[in-house]
Amino acid sequence: MKAILFSLAMLGSHSLIPVSDRVPALKVEALCQSTSETDTAMGLALAQSFSDCMRDETSAQQQLVTLWSSTKPAVRESCEGEATSGGIESYVDLLTCIQMADAANTLASAPPLRGASKKRNKQ
Repeated sequence: MKAILFSLAMLGSHSLIPVSDRVPALKVEALCQSTSETDTAMGLALAQSFSDCMRDETSAQQQLVTLWSSTKPAVRESCEGEATSGGIESYVDLLTCIQMADAANTLASAPPLRGASKKRNKQ
């Protein structure tokens, strides 16, 4: 019995970083395979190959590693949900969502512009 309790305790203490503090592990292979097949079937002149798609996804994943810890948990959760919805997972979508949220927060915190409004002096 002690061995079982010890094993359970070791399993629980093995991970020092909460899962939410790590970039999620996404399965992007299906997305890249589907994208490549669709582009080829459509006869696109610049069809994206499976390897190019995987390169883009890997690059986005690497960028997320550096961004993830400085991103607010609510943004991470929301963007992860968006990037995995519909059964299709994408690091590119996850990265884009986080970048857009960051840009929106930057704009929201900017001071309001006064400009030369016609109504500026009418109060």
